[in-house]
Amino acid sequence: QMQLVESGGGLVQAGGSLRLSCAASGRTLSTYTMAWFRQAPGKEREFVAAIPWSPSATITDYRDSVKGRFTISRDNANNKVFLQMNSLKVDDTAVYYCAADPPGSYSRRSYEYDYWGQGTQVTVSS
Repeated sequence: QMQLVESGGGLVQAGGSLRLSCAASGRTLSTYTMAWFRQAPGKEREFVAAIPWSPSATITDYRDSVKGRFTISRDNANNKVFLQMNSLKVDDTAVYYCAADPPGSYSRRSYEYDYWGQGTQVTVSS
């Protein structure tokens, strides 16, 4: 079974940057869809970004509110996924979760993902 561990969260001022990391173990993630979700206090968990498996070109997907600011990437050789977050806003404050979905599917829906990390807190201050 795949295990995911996030790191890199913290406190940052609006306009600043953070880079989240997700380290996978137990299985090779190369063919998995990898995604980042977040959950703010009092709100539902929401999709942030995903990088599905692709046999050809790299494919990425982002929710509209983070396009142009966040970048998801994967390092299959080292079994890691990253989320570079720039121009952070107060509304980005949330617990961020790394998630993985086995080969053969892609979805923005959280319930489709089988493996989850413990989450890392991102707090953006004004």
